[in-house]
Amino acid sequence: MTYQLYIGDRTFSSWSLRGWLMLEKFGLPYNTHMVGLYAGTMAQDLAHLAPARSVPVMQTGAGHVLTDSIAMAETLVENHPAVDLYPRDPGARALARSMVAEMHSGFMALRNDCPNMISHVWDGFVPSQTVIADIQRAQDLWALARSRHGHDGPWLFGAYSLADVFYAPVALRITAYGLPVSSAAQAYVNQHLADPAFLQWRAAAQLENVAPWPYPMDLKRLPWPSVNQS
Repeated sequence: MTYQLYIGDRTFSSWSLRGWLMLEKFGLPYNTHMVGLYAGTMAQDLAHLAPARSVPVMQTGAGHVLTDSIAMAETLVENHPAVDLYPRDPGARALARSMVAEMHSGFMALRNDCPNMISHVWDGFVPSQTVIADIQRAQDLWALARSRHGHDGPWLFGAYSLADVFYAPVALRITAYGLPVSSAAQAYVNQHLADPAFLQWRAAAQLENVAPWPYPMDLKRLPWPSVNQS
């Protein structure tokens, strides 16, 4: 079964990144199709995929259309029971699922104040208290997962899972906006920054051109960091 994945501009679309990671990182077969998220052609590009109206969208080999990242994730879990998209341990699996659901439905201050963007770092961004609270909540969840289940690898549950897929854009926002985090959280952020899949995604993003810039800020731009993980 080869999946058809429809995504928006890689520089900005955090949900597209999630959809792509859940296929790419677990070696599942897929083809990528670009949608004009910022070019104004999204409705036209998705017209044959009703009821889709946003990205990402995933179409299965049978032609079934999934229009939400949680639906996509759970469908992949059903279709590929031999692939460890979630941890096998029941306790770890329950926590991972809960963290994915909370990310999917929450963290609204972080989303609204810090639009996803992976081209550069904003110098001098001052986060609101609600953004700081969101980042603290993410750090608390990360620390809990790592302390309980993350001893056998660098990701939240040791091995890479859907929890890492869903929190990848949080790590990228921390980077892009210089948000303050603990050293342990920064180490986890660096895992994402150095991940070959993310580097592939960002390399493709750098070939895209969006004008005008959709999220202007009166701040200096600094280079995106280069991180090497052993």
